[in-house]
Amino acid sequence: MWSCRGSKIAVGIAALLILIPYSGALPKCDRNDEDCRDRLMHPETPEPRETIKPVLEGEESNEYWINIGKDFIAKKLATPFNEKKAKNVIMFLGDGMGLTTVAAARNLLGGEEKQLSFNDFPYTGLSKTYSVDKIVSDSACTATAYLCGVKAQEGTIGLNGDVEYGSCEKGKDRNTWVYSIGKWAQDAGKSTGVVTTTRITHASPSGVYAHIAHRDWENDEEITEACGSDSGLEDIAYQLINGEVGSKLDFVMGGGKKHFIDSQLYENGKRGDGLDLIQQFKDQEGSRNLYVETRDELMSANLANFDRVFGLYQDDHMLYHLETNESTNQPTLEEMTRKAIEFLSRNDEGYFIFIEGGRIDLAHHQNYARMALDETVEFSKAITAAKEMTNEEDTLIVVTADHSHAFSYNGYPYRHSDIFGTAPANGNDGKPSMSVSYASGPSYERFFNVEKAEREDPTSFITGDRYDRFPAAWPLEDETHGGEDVGVYASGPWAHLFTGVYEQNTIPHLMGYASCLGSGLQMCNQKK
Repeated sequence: MWSCRGSKIAVGIAALLILIPYSGALPKCDRNDEDCRDRLMHPETPEPRETIKPVLEGEESNEYWINIGKDFIAKKLATPFNEKKAKNVIMFLGDGMGLTTVAAARNLLGGEEKQLSFNDFPYTGLSKTYSVDKIVSDSACTATAYLCGVKAQEGTIGLNGDVEYGSCEKGKDRNTWVYSIGKWAQDAGKSTGVVTTTRITHASPSGVYAHIAHRDWENDEEITEACGSDSGLEDIAYQLINGEVGSKLDFVMGGGKKHFIDSQLYENGKRGDGLDLIQQFKDQEGSRNLYVETRDELMSANLANFDRVFGLYQDDHMLYHLETNESTNQPTLEEMTRKAIEFLSRNDEGYFIFIEGGRIDLAHHQNYARMALDETVEFSKAITAAKEMTNEEDTLIVVTADHSHAFSYNGYPYRHSDIFGTAPANGNDGKPSMSVSYASGPSYERFFNVEKAEREDPTSFITGDRYDRFPAAWPLEDETHGGEDVGVYASGPWAHLFTGVYEQNTIPHLMGYASCLGSGLQMCNQKK
C-alpha cells in the first residue's frame, strides 16, 4: 500500500496541513524571523474583523465571563464529597472518544459552548492509555486495564501482561487470567450487565467476561485457524454463554449474532462446532431467560417476568444511529440503557453495568467524522437517561474512553459555524481546508491526487451525506488510534477520587473502593 505512493505522500501531508491567508500566499519567512513566522501561524481570515459579532448576548462584556467564573466556583463549593458506599456502579465507555471528539461533538448540540451530559459531572480526571507493549493502545488491552485493573499487551483480553497477542499456549494458562469488576460484583451478590452498540463479542464488552489472547477469536473457527482444532481454547461467544462470568450476566445487549450459531444452522453463522449458543441460552434449565432481536420485542417485553435478558439486534455491529429508521427496528443506546437499569435495579444488593458507545471508534476508523460525532451525542443521551433513573447518593457513574483517535479539529473556524464545513483560510494551494480532518485513513486517495501530486478540492466530495469521509493526511486502510490521555468523568459516591492524572488500570480499583468490591482497598475497610 505504501510503495505505490512513494515520497509523494509527504507532498500530500504538506498540502493538507499548511494554512495561509485567503488572499494568497505570504512571502516565505527567513529562518530566524519569528515575527514573520507568527503571522503565518495565525493567518488573517477573509471576513473583516469589524463584522464579527458576539454569538451569545452579553459575550462582549467583562461581566458575562466573570459571572461564568463565579458561578463555576460557587457550584464547586456547594458540592460536598460523597463518601457513602456506592450500591450501584455504572461504567460508560465511549470507544475512541478522545478529547478532540468530545469538543467537536458539542457543536452538534447548538454551539461550542454547549455541554455533553457528562461534561457537567462534578469531577474529572485524565487516564494514561498506553499498554504493556504499545504507546498507542487498542480496545482489547485497554478493556483489561479499565475493567480488570492491570495493564496488558495489545490485542489480549482478560489476561496479564505476560501473554503475547495470539499466544495459544499462554492464553489458556489460568494463572495469567485476570478478572473484571463484573466478576467482583457477581461475587458480592450484585446483578451485572453489558450493553454495547458493537458486537457483544467485540474487544471492549468482552473485557467484562472473557479471557483470550486474540481479540478476533470471537467464534470457534477463528481459534481453529490460529491454534488448531484441539487447542482447548474457548472462543469469546462461547465464554459469554458458558464462561465463569458470562454465564452469570443478567442483562446483555448488542450485535454480533453471527458468532453464536453454526453456519449449517444459520445462513450468516460463523461457527463450525455445530452449536447454537443462542438456543443454549434459551434452554438453560431452571431459568426464565428472555431473548430478543428487535426494538419492538424489547420495548413490549415485561422484564419483571424474566431472570436474564439477552438481545442481539444485528448479525454484525449494530447500525450507526444515522443509518436507523422505523423500519430497522433497532433500539437506541439510550433505550437499551433505560431497560438495563430498570431490570437490574430489582436487586437489593445493587448492580454493576458496563455500557459502551462503541461505534464512535468504528466511524473514526473510516474517517466518518459525521457519524463519529453523532454517535458521541447518542452516547451522551444514554448517560442523561442513567442520571435521570438513578440517585447520585448511592450510584457511582463513571464515563471514560479507552483511547483517542488521530482526529483533528482546527483551522480557526468561526463560532457556531458548521463543524463539518470549511475553515476560513484556504490552503497554500488556494483550495479549501476542512475544520475536521484525520492524520491517517482510507480517505487519503480521495483527497490527494497522487499522479498530479496535489490536493483535490475537499468540497467536491463532502456534500453533507452521512457517509462523508473527511480528509486524511496519509493512506491507511483504517485510521489509527491516538495515544494522548483521555478524560474520566465521575458522579456519585467517591467520585472525587477520580480527579488527577493516573494510569488507566486505576479506574476499576477506584470503582471497587467506592462500592466495596474486589480484593483491593475498599472504603468499607478503611478506618474512620
